[in-house]
Amino acid sequence: MEYSQIMYEVSDKILTITLNRPEKLNAFTPVMCEELVNAFGRADADDNVRVVIVTGAGRAFCAGADLSPETAILERRRQAPDDDLEIRRDLAGQVTLPIYDLKKPVIAAINGPAVGVGITMTLAMDIRLASENARIGFVFARRGLVAEGASTWFLPRIVGVGKAAEWIYTGKVFGVQEALAHGLVSEVLQPDALIPRARELAMEIAQNTSAVCVALCRQLLWKMLGADHPMEAHKIDSKAIWWIFEQPDALEGIMSFLEKRPPNFPMKPSTDMPDFYPWWTNRPFTW
Repeated sequence: MEYSQIMYEVSDKILTITLNRPEKLNAFTPVMCEELVNAFGRADADDNVRVVIVTGAGRAFCAGADLSPETAILERRRQAPDDDLEIRRDLAGQVTLPIYDLKKPVIAAINGPAVGVGITMTLAMDIRLASENARIGFVFARRGLVAEGASTWFLPRIVGVGKAAEWIYTGKVFGVQEALAHGLVSEVLQPDALIPRARELAMEIAQNTSAVCVALCRQLLWKMLGADHPMEAHKIDSKAIWWIFEQPDALEGIMSFLEKRPPNFPMKPSTDMPDFYPWWTNRPFTW
């Protein structure tokens, strides 16, 4: 796919996806949605991509959905037949759900304003870093809309239901220090330090860890948020640890530690995941 509203750049096994409509503050469109879904699927299948960074071009991360007539978001919704489930799907959720199932860690580098879908799309990402210039808002109720992107599932699990309720019910726009205080972002940085810090974290993962083990751990972390008892995690942990002890990555991890050298893990998520992966049942979209 040719991209017109995002940029896709891989270096040192780190993919940087840049939302690229700076003249519109990177406002979200159906085209951007389609491109992001393609980009994450492409990254998931590419063993040369270990970590994904998502950021915005220009002074904004993403100013929310572009509701101007030329984007046709509103018209698309008005004209959708009642029985056309695919076209009636929330666009933001079509982005966050593939991220949720991804085998690669995703770092959001929030370089400026992130409101509406601009912030909800980051909730399925693993680490959120923010520039001091960023402002955040779950502004839906102030626009006569409801929260989307499966944010009512993700946000309470990140910040707790009380703070999630406050931000969603008021629709207020708030600063990054408030986001930091409640765990929505993990670090606040000077603008020129944001991408270097994101790449530093990404390199720490890409250079030192097993891609297969990170993929398993990522899905354990996310999928166990919905488990009703820690025994469910223990069951999969037990399968995973028993399996990995017999794999080349475990041998390489132990030998590189004993030999005091950097590891060179041979296994690939595209071909070497265990037979029990995925252990969850994929959910189809139904009305």
